[in-house]
Amino acid sequence: MKNKLRPFHLAYTVNSLEQTRAFYGDLLECKEGRSTDTWVDYDFFGHQLSFHLGSKTGDAKTQSQVDGKSVPMPHFGAVLEWSQFEKLSTKLKRNKTDFVLEPQIRYEGQPGEQKTMFLRDPSGNPLEFKAFKNEDEVFVY
Repeated sequence: MKNKLRPFHLAYTVNSLEQTRAFYGDLLECKEGRSTDTWVDYDFFGHQLSFHLGSKTGDAKTQSQVDGKSVPMPHFGAVLEWSQFEKLSTKLKRNKTDFVLEPQIRYEGQPGEQKTMFLRDPSGNPLEFKAFKNEDEVFVY
């Protein structure tokens, strides 16, 4: 019997709750949870993200090479269903999103083939969204 996947929790610093709500709530359509005057929680594709107002200690400027492309490190994101990725990438393009890495296919024709895209939220936190052609290959080695 498979274990039920448990949601993860991440907390990040943001510059503005208003911009955070517009990005995660309106654009990404994540459901808002609890909040106060200084933080807000979101259901981020089944996981809990908390965004707290504050001064960032600095953005990491490191990059890593994945399939010949430079990606921002560190980053967080979500693994979506193939059609869910298509819907979101179309919406982001229509919204004139400034992508760090445009939506594209990685590892084409290989095990673990996936669609991926990178962008930043209004506070500069880098996100990756991806979808696997074969969901059984998420952890292919």
